[in-house]
Amino acid sequence: MTGLLPKVRTQFNKTIDRTWFFRSASTGAEEEKNKHDRVKGQIAMSEAGKTRNIGISAHIDSGKTTLTERVLYYAGKIHKIEEVRGGGSGATMDHMELEKERGITITSAATSVYWADQKINIIDTPGHVDFTVEVERSLRVLDGAILVLCSVGGVQSQSITVDRQMKRYKVPRLVFINKMDRTGADYQKGMRELREKLNLNPVAMQIPIGAEDKFEGVIDLITMKAYYFDGDRGETVREEAIPAGLEAEAQKRREQMLEGLADFDDSLMEMVLEGEEPSEDLIHQAVKAGVNSLEMVPVFMGSAFKNKGVQKLLDAIIRYLPSPEEALNLSATDLDTGGKVELLPKDDMPLCCMAFKITDEQFGQLTYTRIYQGTLKKGESIVNTRTGKKVRVGRLVRMHANDRENIDTAGAGDIIAMIGVDCASGDTFCDEAINYACESIFVPEPVISLAVIPKDNDSSTRMSKALNRFMKEDPTFRVRIDEESGETQISGMGELHLEVYVERMKREYKAEVDVGAPQVNYRETIQVPAAYDYTHKKQTGGSGQFGQVVGSIFPLGEEDEGNFKFVNNIKGGSIPTEFISACEKGFNDVMDEGPLAGYPMVRIGVNLDDGKSHEVDSSENAFRTAARFAMKQAISKAKPAILEPIMKVDVETPGEYQGSAVGSISSRRGIINGIDSQADGTCIIIASVPLSEMFGYSTELRSLTAGKATFTMEFEKYEAAPSSVQEKVIADRAASRNK
Repeated sequence: MTGLLPKVRTQFNKTIDRTWFFRSASTGAEEEKNKHDRVKGQIAMSEAGKTRNIGISAHIDSGKTTLTERVLYYAGKIHKIEEVRGGGSGATMDHMELEKERGITITSAATSVYWADQKINIIDTPGHVDFTVEVERSLRVLDGAILVLCSVGGVQSQSITVDRQMKRYKVPRLVFINKMDRTGADYQKGMRELREKLNLNPVAMQIPIGAEDKFEGVIDLITMKAYYFDGDRGETVREEAIPAGLEAEAQKRREQMLEGLADFDDSLMEMVLEGEEPSEDLIHQAVKAGVNSLEMVPVFMGSAFKNKGVQKLLDAIIRYLPSPEEALNLSATDLDTGGKVELLPKDDMPLCCMAFKITDEQFGQLTYTRIYQGTLKKGESIVNTRTGKKVRVGRLVRMHANDRENIDTAGAGDIIAMIGVDCASGDTFCDEAINYACESIFVPEPVISLAVIPKDNDSSTRMSKALNRFMKEDPTFRVRIDEESGETQISGMGELHLEVYVERMKREYKAEVDVGAPQVNYRETIQVPAAYDYTHKKQTGGSGQFGQVVGSIFPLGEEDEGNFKFVNNIKGGSIPTEFISACEKGFNDVMDEGPLAGYPMVRIGVNLDDGKSHEVDSSENAFRTAARFAMKQAISKAKPAILEPIMKVDVETPGEYQGSAVGSISSRRGIINGIDSQADGTCIIIASVPLSEMFGYSTELRSLTAGKATFTMEFEKYEAAPSSVQEKVIADRAASRNK
């Protein structure tokens, strides 16, 4: 351990000031943990303590659904393994016909299994970026996650997006490097990219026995044993001594593992310094401390398709990921006081639960719900704290993909579904004793639109029903009626996103519709500050209208939150306090439609510095009107500009087609950000390309590369369009309005 000691000694000499979950169960840490337990009023091994709420997330085609299928099989939930693609009835969690046909996950699906006498609630999420809200709202309510990487692809574009979502909600995670049987499999590449691309601290808990077609099993670096997975479906785990020739490699990797874990446990650090062998329990404690502090991610490996390594991952889920009792940041806002309150995962506390996903079905709305504290019972009445309305819980069910099991009660920490409760995604339900609201779910803005035109009146009615349902279920799916053309416009996260909803309209609602060409969701903004000074004055007999507003508008930076910011600088009552909110509403009214092409405006801040009022003629309506005209006046002087959505595009192509792929991207106004050459001869081109230039790209890429290249695309940012593009957008918009 010569390489280990200097670093460990340095870390040991640091002042360690961590909360209990960063440390081992040594005396000081145990006191901290006991104090934490007393504060939360927890009891040992309650139902919440024996539950794990986890999600499985990754880049598309990394093997999430295949992994989930094996988890269900080994846990005894299903008795036959089905595959995502191929014959049979398809993977359990991909229950929609479109999912089975396309071989992709479109909607997140929930299920529950038992492993080692512990309940695991699992949500399998889509990998395609167009359905990213499914990942977003799932991670919002989960206590832990599995990030799946392909052993060949490593960290890919959607891996980065998923990692960002996990960090947003502070979700501890394990990493599973899948597909170790593939040609070009390299777990070390995954480890490097976790560190370099995601800025994580990965620690390998295993090393593979062989790779590619010679992949046989894994060596556990804690037990220092080899594990093989025998039987037709890998159901028998066989423990053996480490194979000859791999002992030195295993010992080297074990030292690296201990080096990575020493910072999370004082006792482990001391034992390593003394040259003593730490116990397995001590190592497990250090791993759990690192995982729950979000400062370390343990890495496991295997091949879900070849049924290798999954049982050891299940052991790790139970051992390292937090139960609801151990999860961090379980808090809500008290709507009566405005302060933050800690949610205690105990069944005898007042109920607080959150609806995180809804599905409209034939027999009523199905509402997926996470219970944070208290007990939810069938037949009882609960309060929707957003609306203040009391609703009765008719049925409670536990979900298994599209199947459901009726239950009477569900306790703290559980994830279940209510049937027949009308609400919106993100609503909080409480009993009458409390009035809390859980943190809302982040919803990205849609970037692409298209027109849908029903072929007849019957199809129009059916289409309307379908769109109302889809909007309710998916907050990233938007519908609006174009005032000039009267066309119905649907907006979403990408072409596939909208394509799936159009197909569902036709299949599930028998709505015959024609679809227009995809349109880009442009935005408008300002480029420089500008002042305003506007007086609204109207006298038409009786009481008149009077309001004056003085101030300035300014462009917001990327570091500013939101698209509109109002700053009230009024002093001395030049505008009475009761009219300030009317001014803010008036300024905000103008944000809906920009002056250049009528697109929504973004990134604008407003300073309200001065004004005048009249003791008789001033009113909320007068100041709201004054603010509207003042805003329009200022925008015209602030160099308005059109913003276009820029997409992050990753192209994976054989090396011989690299030049053609790069040339194609450049011809579409793309900027190449990097080219990553792989060991197997393929290369990944990372670029930023305007969305308007990406239509038809998949056909061109297939043609250029003999069908051998693939690409993924996700929204990156809005950026000012070149003047020639702005002129074309304005002209096209004017032409469409004059039709």
